[in-house]
Order: sequence, then structure tokens, then C-alpha cells
Amino acid sequence: MIETNGYAAFDAESALKPFSFTRRNPGPTDVRIEILFCGVCHSDIHQVRNEWGHSMYPLVPGHEIVGRVVETGHEVRKFAAGDLAGVGCMVNSCRVCDNCKQGLEPYCEQGAVFTYNSYERDGKTVTYGGYSREIVVHEDFVLKVPETLDLKAVAPLLCAGITTWSPLRHWKVGKGHRVGVIGLGGLGHMAVKFASAFGSEVTLLSTSAKKEADAKRLGAHRFVLSQPEELKQLRNHFDFIIDTVSAPHDYNALLRTLRTNGVYICVGAPTEPARIPAFTLIDNRRSIAGSSIGGLPETQEMLDFCAAYDVVADVEVIAMKDINTAYERMLRGDVKYRFVIDMATL
Repeated sequence: MIETNGYAAFDAESALKPFSFTRRNPGPTDVRIEILFCGVCHSDIHQVRNEWGHSMYPLVPGHEIVGRVVETGHEVRKFAAGDLAGVGCMVNSCRVCDNCKQGLEPYCEQGAVFTYNSYERDGKTVTYGGYSREIVVHEDFVLKVPETLDLKAVAPLLCAGITTWSPLRHWKVGKGHRVGVIGLGGLGHMAVKFASAFGSEVTLLSTSAKKEADAKRLGAHRFVLSQPEELKQLRNHFDFIIDTVSAPHDYNALLRTLRTNGVYICVGAPTEPARIPAFTLIDNRRSIAGSSIGGLPETQEMLDFCAAYDVVADVEVIAMKDINTAYERMLRGDVKYRFVIDMATL
């Protein structure tokens, strides 16, 4: 076993603290990665604080991982020592169900193995995430990171990036479409960048007027405050809406801004259920849908696109010791737009 260390939550109330633990030795098809940067996702807070009700402690968060390969198993063909590599939200799946065969591993019918707070395929080994020095992952769940990209700004692409890329690609959003993006945080700022890069007309909807300048800097063509009178002016306007907000909010006025056959895509995860009258959807044949992260082929496609078009996340780099302060700042919305941990500070 490999002795390593990181930061972990030991219960739902306490601050994260240093934690020593073991990783498995690389098997024939495994890649051992020295972690250079790890993004801080809002879902890290949800799971650290057991807000989704299934946290297993000690819990080492982190699923936006960028690093360098230091060792490979003898059957590994995709990677060699020295290569840049990324690991996102998953580290395994069944590989044999219809979804896995289509590169839709997040929707694995037997359940994907997530990078942390999950069980390995053996059903008993708990996974530990990227707030740590290194990680060992099967090569099929490791991504090639282009050398031309800014590594610290790549890390959030592996969750915030792919979470917004995947629905935009699935619904074939592109030139000529009107796209509304709700919320300008880690997810929202990537949705604006991608939808704009795909040629759509992008409107950022926010409750804060302070977000307007940044929204337009990131590629939004228009900014609208999410207030009743403002939203009335957008009735039947959008082809698609990407809702990135994880706080409870009223979907109904926003749904009415969709035109006929418009699709409202939820990628944020509020902790409270929404109430949506049937006629809000029946009128104009609107749809409401959800989307998770993308599969491995889709994530690699995204990284290659980002290299070609120089699209990365806006980040603030922090030291590992500052993670608890970063969590509090995230809850106040005090980050533009993703914290990334420099793991050299561990």
C-alpha cells in the first residue's frame, strides 16, 4: 500500500483537518498520479456537511484533479510517466451496461464509482478524493490534459466544465439559439463561456446587478435581473435555459421565458424540491430536464476543445490550509469563480 496524506472531514460539523491514509499500489491497468491542483466544488461542501445524507467519514473531498503521472501498471497503454493527467468525478463503473458502452458512465446502471465518498466495485473500499498528494486510478478513467493549458485553471473543467458542457452538447446548442444561464458561479461562468463559444446568443440571469460586468466579460451578450418585471419582458424568448443555482428558488417565472419546445436544464441541485404547475409546462410544450456530468469520451472532447479555443475556468488559487476559510467564502459567494488548491502547499 502507498502511504499518503491529505485533508479530511471527520464529521458533519467540524473543520477539515490533516489526514494520513493509504492508496492501493498500482495494478496492471492503473495510473498513479501526483496531484498538482484540485478544484473546490460546491458539492464538496454538501458532502462534507452531509447535506445529501450519505456521507462516510473520514471523507477526503475533491473531484477536479490535475496532476502528473508518476507510475503506470505494466498493461497501461494510454499513459506514461511524466504525462499530464486529469481525474474528474468518477473512478470506475461496470463497463458492461448499455450506458457504459455508450460512454455514459455517470448513468451506469449498476452505479458509477465516484472519486470520493463512494464504494469501489468491491462494495467495501471507500474512495478518497483529490485533497491529497496522489491518487491511483484505472487508466480508462484518467483523462489526457493538453500541455498548452493553464493547469490550475483546467482543474474545474473536470466538474464545473463538463457539467455544463454535457447538456449543451446533448441538446446540440449552437449558432442561432437563445440561451439563458441562471447564476454566475462556478457552473454558470463555464456555461456562459461554452454557450458563447458555440455561437449562441447568451443572456445571464442573476439576482445581483453586480454580476453584469463580469457576465459580459465572460461572453454573455445580455444581462437581466431575475425580477418579475424584467422576466415578463423575456416571455417566450429562450430556446434553452441552463439553471446552475443550488439554492432554493422559484422555477415558474423562469420557465415562462422559454419559447415553444424550449428546454429548461437543471444542473444545480437545490436541497428543497420545486413546485411546478403542470400548465407552466403544457403551455408552449416546454420541458424541464436534469443533467449530470459527462462520460469519459465527452470529457476528453471538452478538454481538447478547451485547448483548441483557449477556454478555461476563472480561478483563485489557495493553500490547502485555507480550505475551511474557502468553504465559508463560497457560501457567501465570495469567489470568482472557482477555488483551486495548489497541492504543493499540502
